[in-house]
Amino acid sequence: MKKLAVWIGFLFLLGLFAGCAQSGNDSAEKGDTDAGGKVEAASGEGVEAIKPHQDLNQEPVPLKVERVGENEVNVEMTAQITDIEIEKDYFYKAWTFNGEAPGPVVVVEEGDMINFTLKNMDPAIPHSMDFHAVHTAPSKNFANVEPDETGTFRFPATKPGVFMYHCGTSPVLSHIANGMHGTIIVKPKDGYPNDDVIDREFIMIQNEWYKYNNLDDFSNGEPSQVVFSVKSFDEDGRNTNGDTFSLKDEPLLAKVGDRIRMYINNVGPNEVSSFHVVGTIFDDVYMDGNPYNHFQGLQTVMLPASGGAVVEFTVTEEGSYPIVTHQFNHAQKGAVAILKVTETGEDDGKATMSH
Repeated sequence: MKKLAVWIGFLFLLGLFAGCAQSGNDSAEKGDTDAGGKVEAASGEGVEAIKPHQDLNQEPVPLKVERVGENEVNVEMTAQITDIEIEKDYFYKAWTFNGEAPGPVVVVEEGDMINFTLKNMDPAIPHSMDFHAVHTAPSKNFANVEPDETGTFRFPATKPGVFMYHCGTSPVLSHIANGMHGTIIVKPKDGYPNDDVIDREFIMIQNEWYKYNNLDDFSNGEPSQVVFSVKSFDEDGRNTNGDTFSLKDEPLLAKVGDRIRMYINNVGPNEVSSFHVVGTIFDDVYMDGNPYNHFQGLQTVMLPASGGAVVEFTVTEEGSYPIVTHQFNHAQKGAVAILKVTETGEDDGKATMSH
């Protein structure tokens, strides 16, 4: 009888495991569509691109910004699917704005009315835009734009600063973690106190990458890569995606004695940034980029997810100045850039130091 009971128990457990495995397979096969037929973000292990995205790699589309009045500006952006190299030879099929991740920097002026147009080039998923820099009803002006459609919205930018933007379509975490994030800078109408003595400006953005389109990993996992990118105010300036290598292989450049201003933004979606430049101290810091929020003599600036700042510092000697998040588990995952300082401000070809 004991042997019979053992065999019965064994067969029961075997059947239970088989049922769980089948249930897991059923779950993994779902996630492409909901009950209404809409495409949703998948959440299983080893997720492949949804069918409408599998052979899609849309060319980046330039950001369009046109000033149409003293205090009015037109901004046009795209939502699109573009392959982004986040590590050397590793491409992420990113959900992006304008084919960049982070998206292109948007620059307006304090007091501007923004006429915003979003063209959704994604053939399968609705997208939207949430600008942290504006006052508006999200249900009205951050509304979804359906696939292959265009939406137009209007809102004021009344506060200066360095703000995040991102897709606000549910689940928001999937849209941000898949690449739909960026920075909007609202320039203060009276400028910053040190405008006359700034020699160089850079826009630095930190973001994270996770397992591809895996909502469970976005929610409960640790980032696979934590990265920096640099953006430029000039259309022909340097613009990189968030990757682990570009700002190490080709450092930012400055000249001995330069006073440097960096506009910094942590677009997350989940982690905090402890922004630090090795070998210097921030002479002036404006939290969230607002001149009213002025601090002096800071070694590290803490940025929550979405947080921004303007930092200013002087480089006094030739050499390599690593730019890091001082949460070094994230620096180890890629969040390191190099500022190379030479006598002339040009690359001298010498090797750089990294962290």
